[in-house]
Amino acid sequence: MVEDSRLRAVVALAQGMAAAHTPQESWRAAALGACRALSGSFAALSVWEREGGRLRVLVNVGDRAPEEEEFPEDESYPVHQFPEITEFLHERWAGGGGPGAWVESARGLAATGHAGYSHQRVAALRRRGRGCCVVAPVVLHGRAWGELYVARATDAPVFDRADTDFATVLASVVAAGLAQTERLEEAHRLAFTDALTGLANRRAVDVRLDEAIEGHRGDGHVVSLVICDLNGLKRVNDTQGHAVGDRLLERFGSVLSLCGAMLPGALVARLGGDEFCLLAVGPPADEVVRVADEVCRRAAELELGDGVACGVASTEDAIGPVHSARRLFRLADAAQYRAKALRAAKPVVAGREGPDDPVVRLADAPPPAAGERRRIRGRH
Repeated sequence: MVEDSRLRAVVALAQGMAAAHTPQESWRAAALGACRALSGSFAALSVWEREGGRLRVLVNVGDRAPEEEEFPEDESYPVHQFPEITEFLHERWAGGGGPGAWVESARGLAATGHAGYSHQRVAALRRRGRGCCVVAPVVLHGRAWGELYVARATDAPVFDRADTDFATVLASVVAAGLAQTERLEEAHRLAFTDALTGLANRRAVDVRLDEAIEGHRGDGHVVSLVICDLNGLKRVNDTQGHAVGDRLLERFGSVLSLCGAMLPGALVARLGGDEFCLLAVGPPADEVVRVADEVCRRAAELELGDGVACGVASTEDAIGPVHSARRLFRLADAAQYRAKALRAAKPVVAGREGPDDPVVRLADAPPPAAGERRRIRGRH
């Protein structure tokens, strides 16, 4: 009967982690599953940060102490407080058979019947009103990744040898779930990231812009889109080679990313070829235009290329109702092509006066004539 219940607990833990959509959900599912499986009152999942020599808590679940947050921003402890780490932190277990779990008790090491380790853990148990804990190292890709920690209340039985063996099994299940989460995160990153610049790609822009326009229709928040086209990339490719052209793309990507950081939550992306964009949700249109102007100024200072043509469209400007992402995109795109045609050193803004023109009303501007523009595959 005990074996059946523990098997069901293992399955439930694995299913919980498999159903997670984010790393945080995966961590929480791991800690909750282990807490239930071991009849604990509290559980935590932590990661060893080798570069800083610290154990950082990712999630706390169950009966938390007042100072314990579910997803703490900065709960970490120096490695030297945990002597047991030196036994396995730098070891490798390529063929499995990693370190086993152990028990600590608030009543002292002798009460567990096992070789205990850390007086720091015993002190923490007493301070937080817990009776005992079982600590199971988590091994991922053959190396110690972190630990699974489950505690019981003071009036509950102390964990025994069977519990430590089971905790070791649970830690292996957690490691498998973490590996799956890593794979999904990597697949997501590749699907929404431009390989050359490391910025978001067109797919990421489409998803975020659709969400932003839906929100704009709901509560009227400002959505602004800046589209930039690098001038002179073809000349650089033809005269200096594509490796130098790639360097220009990377350097402008860094410029756009740096300027985009001035707008909280902005998405910076490479659409493809020599076209980039910046999507801002919330900041006033004037602030976005100011940042776009800074982009133009910095791009002109790059030692490669001939600056950038920049167009801006914002729902806060006089461009008429924006009910679709496609409309805002086309307005920003038209503004960018107007900037290129004028060889403007500053951004052209849809619905505002344009450089060297009395009034450029791009909200109602006709689409560019055939042959006037390049089309990017996948463009709306």
